[in-house]
Amino acid sequence: MNVVKRLISANSSEILEMNAVELKQSIKASEGRVVLSENVTIREPLVDDITNSEIARAFGADLILLNCFDVLAPKIYGLADESENIITNLRHLIGCPIGVNLEPVDLKAKMSENRLDISKGRQASTETVMQAEKLGFDFICLTGNPGTGVSNQQIVEAIKIAKQNFSGLIIAGKMHGAGVSEAVVDLEATGEFLEAGADIILVPAVGTVPGFDEKQLKEVVKLVHQKDGLVLSAIGTSQEGSDVTTIKSIALKNKICGVDIQHIGDAGYGGVAPVENIYELSKVLRGVRHTVSVMARSINR
Repeated sequence: MNVVKRLISANSSEILEMNAVELKQSIKASEGRVVLSENVTIREPLVDDITNSEIARAFGADLILLNCFDVLAPKIYGLADESENIITNLRHLIGCPIGVNLEPVDLKAKMSENRLDISKGRQASTETVMQAEKLGFDFICLTGNPGTGVSNQQIVEAIKIAKQNFSGLIIAGKMHGAGVSEAVVDLEATGEFLEAGADIILVPAVGTVPGFDEKQLKEVVKLVHQKDGLVLSAIGTSQEGSDVTTIKSIALKNKICGVDIQHIGDAGYGGVAPVENIYELSKVLRGVRHTVSVMARSINR
């Protein structure tokens, strides 16, 4: 592996040339200062003639995660091209790595709420993982939206499929229950995710899921870092639409616990977090200098 720049200091031309190993190292070298914004693709965006991804990138996001994106029927509101080049085209517009949620639905899971059925193209399977590879995604996130019935055991199986059929980074874990009656965060499950081949473990941010505290997060971080993995903490409980003070509090708590990437969800107007919250998350994690850098740096560099 070549020595790479930390993600928060790299130009788009350098970032987009990174393979999965290099991107992982670049994130690690950024020492907890990486922002990931999750965007819904199936509704009208915040601004009707551009994508939510462009908006999130402009306000400080380093990584973009597409939610509700059907890999078998690719479509992104705000981007006219619906061909197989749609992700290449989006990457050209925003100049940063792009990932997609694929949901490992478990039809046998004990549900805590009514199941929400989702399309085949949003579920994790050999077919959809191979299609994500074909579309050119930089990472996939094996997790579940509310009520979809994603279980930890099914996530393990999906990681194994992804490891065999996808060349990018693999993120795995749950940011909330996803409708299943089981622990959202489990150290044993975390170990199984890593053993199966996950590069990045997703956990709920402290302050978002009842009962998940700093002590538990530090235990996860310690285990994952010992296994050479990274940790992503997620604001995925609609609190991404809270006031700025709440975002600041969550950001600082989770940075203290040692996470490598902080995710901000899509529950704002139009399927992206309020732009002021993306901006404040960035400022808390890395200050004004690096926030301005990511916002102002031309993607043509």
